[in-house]
Amino acid sequence: MANFTRRIDKLFQGFLFLVLAVAVAAGSGLAQDKKVGQTNGVDNSKMGAYRALAQHIYSDYQKGDVAAAAEMGRVLERVWDKAEDYGGDAALSKTNKQLFDEIDKAMDAFLTPLWEAKSKPPDPARVKAAFNAYVEKLRLAD
Repeated sequence: MANFTRRIDKLFQGFLFLVLAVAVAAGSGLAQDKKVGQTNGVDNSKMGAYRALAQHIYSDYQKGDVAAAAEMGRVLERVWDKAEDYGGDAALSKTNKQLFDEIDKAMDAFLTPLWEAKSKPPDPARVKAAFNAYVEKLRLAD
């Protein structure tokens, strides 16, 4: 029961973090020409919230909590799809379909090993390389 409560608490914290990150990202679209600042460690850029979530996921993975990393990965994927695929005229899939597809593919390469981990964690080198590639692709969209 304690493990279940801890996981629910972690999901709730992740959800709150996500809401904050998306709010920060939504408000940052007005200042794209200026130097990108940060609020509470999250870049005030279009892709800053996604990078922050990816860093949180990777941190959970490094700590050995693959289940939490996989859960937050599912949140990242859903938020990304909602905002950048189905998010209207400002969605990346509408403004730059090729870059959207590259980032989406890099995100899948990062998250799929976490989702498919059953009895043993995925290869650390593979996850790190996929994480770095995903973060670099996100930088292209800022």
